[in-house]
Amino acid sequence: MSAARTLGLVLVPLLTLGVTPAQAERHAPPTPSIVDSTRDGGQSVALTFDDGPDPRNTPELLKLLRRNHVRAVFCLWGEHARQHPALVRQIVSDGHILCNHSLNHDDLSTWSPEAIRADLEATNAAIRAAVPWARIPYFRAPYGAWGQSPEVAAAMGMQPLGWRLAIGDWEPPGTDVLVDRILTGVSRGAVVLLHDGGGDRTQTVEAVAAVIPRLRSDGWHFSVPARRG
Repeated sequence: MSAARTLGLVLVPLLTLGVTPAQAERHAPPTPSIVDSTRDGGQSVALTFDDGPDPRNTPELLKLLRRNHVRAVFCLWGEHARQHPALVRQIVSDGHILCNHSLNHDDLSTWSPEAIRADLEATNAAIRAAVPWARIPYFRAPYGAWGQSPEVAAAMGMQPLGWRLAIGDWEPPGTDVLVDRILTGVSRGAVVLLHDGGGDRTQTVEAVAAVIPRLRSDGWHFSVPARRG
């Protein structure tokens, strides 16, 4: 059965109950297609943060996002979630969205579907040990090395999440360089890859603090990634 016909089977009963197409999309199953755009499109941007939670950087980033009323996606290592469950709870409490980023940030591109699924299940379990009711709607492959992980993640109910702009903050090259890379590299509807873990991300936090008001003054608004490929 085609994807369109499958989606139609979902839409018809929901629409008869007065559910909008946007609401119906949230009930449709994930696809293996890798999402790199926002839910809203237009002059919108979605901020996503990898490799946390981190006890140094994540709290500062959360305070910054809270102060600016920005909702983001946090792509968590399972082991880091085990080590810092209170930070996972704070991320959820602040209304941010969770993403499975594997257990130990291994390259999954050559793994079998069975091995990938075991890793993703262990990661979800680590996150839900901190927040039992947590929704984990996305999966992002470490290094962007996907292999067979998109199909596995979609079958587990997680949409593969990519990016349209990566600013290379893992180097790190300096706050001003990161600010310039965001402001010159952002495009309409882009998902932006940043990091709150994996090292000292002070420059990333400083860059995000600088670009949020500048983007808003230029007419941008902050959104979240699309839920379907």
